[in-house]
Order: sequence, then C-alpha cells, then structure tokens
Amino acid sequence: MHTEAPISITVKSAAGSLVTVRAATAEELDQTVALSLASLASATAELEAAVRGSAPVNAAVPPQPAIAAVAAAFNATEVVTTPGAGARQCPHGTMTRIHGLTGKFGPYKGHFCPAKQGDPTKCTTVYVKAGSPEFASFQADQTKA
Repeated sequence: MHTEAPISITVKSAAGSLVTVRAATAEELDQTVALSLASLASATAELEAAVRGSAPVNAAVPPQPAIAAVAAAFNATEVVTTPGAGARQCPHGTMTRIHGLTGKFGPYKGHFCPAKQGDPTKCTTVYVKAGSPEFASFQADQTKA
C-alpha cells in the first residue's frame, strides 16, 4: 500500500534548499501551505544561514573542530595556502614551490617542506596535479632539471 500523500508541492529557495509540502486533498494542501508558510520561510532561512556558518550557536549542536585538531587526529600536517601569493605554509615555514622537469612520471610541480632532509617531522610534499588550474598558473621558486 502506498502511504505518501497524493498531492505535493516542492519549492526551491534562492540558495537551493528544497521544501516539500504534502496533502491528501487540494483543500488540505491550501490549509497546510497557509498555516506553515511563515514557519517554512523561517526554517529555510535558519538552515541556509547555518550552512553558510552565520547562524547563532546552538548548544545542542557540537562546534566544528579546529583544522589543527582534525589534522592531529589523523596524524596529518595542516597546509595553509596564502591567498593570491600561491605560497603554502607548514609547521616548518613557507613551503618551496618547485617545478621539476624530469620526475619519475615526467615533469612535476609541488610544494616542498623547508625542513632539512632526514628530519622525521618533515612534511609530505603537496604535488599539483597536471591538468589542474593550479598546475597551469603555478609560479615556481625553483626549477630542477
């Protein structure tokens, strides 16, 4: 047996949220829409604000963990991109942007940790994928043959 109401309306907000109202009859749909219009608008606005990160803090929802905490949980290194400059930071300082002409798989571009070779805390190289927009606009600090 089909239990879903035979009439439904789905409305998409400007931000892309979908709200669906269902009813058994046209009259019930009219009443439901009339009664819930303001609360639907409010709930949609609150949801969209929360998604954008501008909603007030709700004690029932735990806060998002800091990037450093997530990185530590996965034994990873936080890499920060400096907007506009293309430079990345790691715990050891500014990563060096290197363009290599002859790598294992051909030419490569990547961000290399400035820690000394052999340092056990040296960060993993962040390679730039060939064909990506960053690969085309990559400004190397060094070029290696």
